[in-house]
Amino acid sequence: MQTSAAPTAIEALQPAAVWRFFAGIAAVPRPSKHEQQIRTHLRQTAEARGLTAREDPHGNLLIEAPAAPGCENAPIVVLQGHLDMVPEKNADNPHNFETDPIRPQVATDPRTGRQVVRASGTTLGADNGIGVALALAAATEPDIRHGPLEILCTVDEEAGMTGAKALDRAFLKGRILLNLDSEEDDAIYIGCAGGCDTTLTFNFPLKPVSPRLKAARVVVNGLRGGHSGGDIHENRGNANKVLARTLLRVSHALRLADIRGGSKRNVIPREASAIVCGSQSALAALGTAAPQVRAEVLAESDETGLQIKLEPIGLEQVPAALTPKDTQRLLATLAGLPHGVLGMHPRMPGLVQTSNNLAILSSERSDGALRVQVCTLARSSALSLLHLTRMQIESVGRLAGAAVESGNAYPGWEPNPASPTLAVCRRVYRELFGAEPRVTAIHAGLECGIINERMGGTLDAVSIGPTIRNAHSPDELVYVDSVAKCWRFLKAILAELTKPH
Repeated sequence: MQTSAAPTAIEALQPAAVWRFFAGIAAVPRPSKHEQQIRTHLRQTAEARGLTAREDPHGNLLIEAPAAPGCENAPIVVLQGHLDMVPEKNADNPHNFETDPIRPQVATDPRTGRQVVRASGTTLGADNGIGVALALAAATEPDIRHGPLEILCTVDEEAGMTGAKALDRAFLKGRILLNLDSEEDDAIYIGCAGGCDTTLTFNFPLKPVSPRLKAARVVVNGLRGGHSGGDIHENRGNANKVLARTLLRVSHALRLADIRGGSKRNVIPREASAIVCGSQSALAALGTAAPQVRAEVLAESDETGLQIKLEPIGLEQVPAALTPKDTQRLLATLAGLPHGVLGMHPRMPGLVQTSNNLAILSSERSDGALRVQVCTLARSSALSLLHLTRMQIESVGRLAGAAVESGNAYPGWEPNPASPTLAVCRRVYRELFGAEPRVTAIHAGLECGIINERMGGTLDAVSIGPTIRNAHSPDELVYVDSVAKCWRFLKAILAELTKPH
């Protein structure tokens, strides 16, 4: 239930400093690989407050804040977040993430009655804009006790972590890292999964279509989507899998002309579509299959918003298509590729160890052929299982006759239960909130492991953050009271780190 849409309503929330910074960040377009505007905005914001800022050759931004009076001898603390956001929107939304600001709204979560901030039909960018806002507020609010701070804002985290991978060891002086990219306010994260991209590329010859055939567009939408790491354990529906499952019911009698679904490797796809042609009876059978598949998926994953629609189109829109044999080969590949949780961690109950996201389908006509790409993102906290999952995906692709390419791998973050920074954070949390925090790892990717590797393994890192739900989807929201809780926690940690230990 929406209660306000004005930016001033966001800035009026508490803690005011954090929300003011977040409102400014949300107003600047910042999809992955397009961070120049937000870098300029944050550098100017920092310099206007007397802080120094510099960039490395790869676009990572470092803002340096002097210690509060009397804390000059405290260790340097690195507050780290990423500049980019996942640009995900509903298909009918005209929002342009490269030019248009995000429009945050204050709302009420109907399930809990708690106040939240969300956007309208797009991702909010609380992942990780709220973390950057927390860091800036910590560096600029006058009543905060802290030692010297380095605010590290990396680029391209969501599309490959290339900014973190390119960090030079000399760029940072601090060796205590507080990553602010977690999404549960009762947890302290000390580990995460690594990941690897794989792409299968097919080039199918296109053949003329008989005028006796009929054509239709099959559309899958209404799924929840979400973060392919943080939400993968919830068994949310995958639009690409649902589409392939539907078409496979009649694959022997169909010819595929176009297929597409999903848009980001780290997003569980919510929408997919295909253009097919076949006999009148084949399309009638497809129309019968669609509600059957919907009922099955609903029973399996409680995707109440799922729609599978068959839309007749003119045959003139399908001048050529794949042969039935090639259509079956592609659909069988999509059925054979893994998606979802592939294994749970043997020593951390409830933690996903290995998964894969069948993330993106795309097709393009060129020189009498249909070029189809299938993009996946595998994750695992075990390097051997990450390699095994990659080999499984590659093997399916090669058996199907696809060109296969894997890359953009990044390491996981190995937990260190003996971390001195963790001990400080646990003690502070207990004193502030009267309860023990959950100390755990996350199946999503965090930059801590990469940054530590770039710094020669010298960092002591933990990750904290406010509660964010449905990241990487247009349903993304952040709880207002959780931001306030995280703000109290961060201030107390920084104050504690100024004390001799």
